[in-house]
Amino acid sequence: MKRCERWVIKIGSGVLSDPQGRLDLVQIRSLVDQIAKLHRSGIEPVVVTSGAVAAGMGILGVTQRPKVIQDLQACAAIGQPQLMRVYEERLQKHHLHAAQILLTYFDLDSRKLFANAQKTIQTLIAHGKFIPIINENDVVSYEEIKFGDNDRLSAEVALMVKASRLVILSNIEGLSTRQDGKGDLIPVVKKVDASIEALAGKTNRQTSVGGMVSKLIAAKLVNGARIPMWIANGRRKDILVDLAAGKKLGTHFLA
Repeated sequence: MKRCERWVIKIGSGVLSDPQGRLDLVQIRSLVDQIAKLHRSGIEPVVVTSGAVAAGMGILGVTQRPKVIQDLQACAAIGQPQLMRVYEERLQKHHLHAAQILLTYFDLDSRKLFANAQKTIQTLIAHGKFIPIINENDVVSYEEIKFGDNDRLSAEVALMVKASRLVILSNIEGLSTRQDGKGDLIPVVKKVDASIEALAGKTNRQTSVGGMVSKLIAAKLVNGARIPMWIANGRRKDILVDLAAGKKLGTHFLA
C-alpha cells in the first residue's frame, strides 16, 4: 500500500454511549458527518469503533457492565447489528456506505489472514464510497472485552493500512499531568517513556474499559512505525474537522 493521507479513527465506547449505557445517536451522527467531510476533502478514513457491548446493554436495559464473559459477549452479539445500522443510515445521507469488518488478534497474528484483511480494506477504500468500520469480534474474542477497548486494535489497523495518522477519540481532552485527568493537558509527547507511563490511569465509565494505559501502548506501537497519534475529546464539536485543519487539540504523540 502507498502511504497517503489515510486516517485510522478509533471511537471509544465513552464517546458513543450515554452515561446509562445506551447509544448516543446524536453524537454518532455528528461524528459520521465529520468523517464524511474528511472523505470529501480527500482523506481516506478507516474507523475502528467500540460500542457493540454498550449498544447491547442499552437494548437489554442493563446499566452496569456485565462481569461474566458470556454476558458481555451476548451484549456484543445483540448490539453489533444496531451499531452498524446507525453508521449505515447516517453514511447513506452522504452517499457513502459502511463496510463492516470484525477482527480478532488471532487474525492479526496470522500472516495469511492479516494479508487478506489488508487487501479487503484496500479494495474497499479504492471503491471510493465505502468506509471500513472495524470492530473486535467480541462474540468470540476475550482480549478486547477484558483489556483494550480497541486501542490496541486501532494501532494494529494503523500499521496494517499504513496510516498517515491514528486519532483516538475518547471522553477526555488528552493526556493529563495527573492520573485522575484533573491536571493540565500535555499537548505534545515526544516519547512514551517511564515518566509518561506513570501518568496513565484507568477509566471509571461502566461502558468502557482500558483507559490511558492501553492508549499509551497504542502510541508506542504506531510511533515506532513513524505514525503520529492524537488522543482527543470525541465530544468536542467538530473535533475531526478541526484536527484536519491543523488546530492544536488533544495530545499529539510524535512519530
